[in-house]
Amino acid sequence: MRTPTRNRRVEILEAAATLFAARGYHGVSIEDIGGAVGVSGPALYRHFSGKEALLAEMLTDVSTRLREAAVAVVTSAQDPAQALEALLDTQITFALEQPALITVHDRELGNVPEPQRRQIRRLQRLYVEEWVTVLAELHPGCPPPRLRAATHAAFGLLNSTPHSAGELPPEAMREVLRAMARAGLSTLS
Repeated sequence: MRTPTRNRRVEILEAAATLFAARGYHGVSIEDIGGAVGVSGPALYRHFSGKEALLAEMLTDVSTRLREAAVAVVTSAQDPAQALEALLDTQITFALEQPALITVHDRELGNVPEPQRRQIRRLQRLYVEEWVTVLAELHPGCPPPRLRAATHAAFGLLNSTPHSAGELPPEAMREVLRAMARAGLSTLS
């Protein structure tokens, strides 16, 4: 039985993220990615026009998903405090479950063609602004540049998981990340 195309694309993206994180974008061939999903390298061209397109879709997809999740949790929250907790949960879950994507984004965004890189950066700015809006409600006198800086600092902390997550069980790591992010963001008052 043949795997549906959409599932195969996701499987390819996940395998490529793992390989790119381990060996770097330039250290991975189309054949390597195909081998990781059990197909010939050239078979990947049915799904992606090339390795560059695969990387661009991978990073666009994760940026889109994070932004959409932020919009959903912020709009459904009853108050800013609940919205911040939901944003923290969303980012922590992402950081714990997708460390390869964090590594790939940090190292390989420069290998994405400029039009797609601009789109990824735009999505990321919109994601940051969801956090800034919530933080502005919690800290009304704090200037937006300080809120943005704090948001980026919190991301740096939370996205450190590729370096540290394996040392603690996931739930313990989740609590460490939540406590540290809360403590850092509390300095805005």
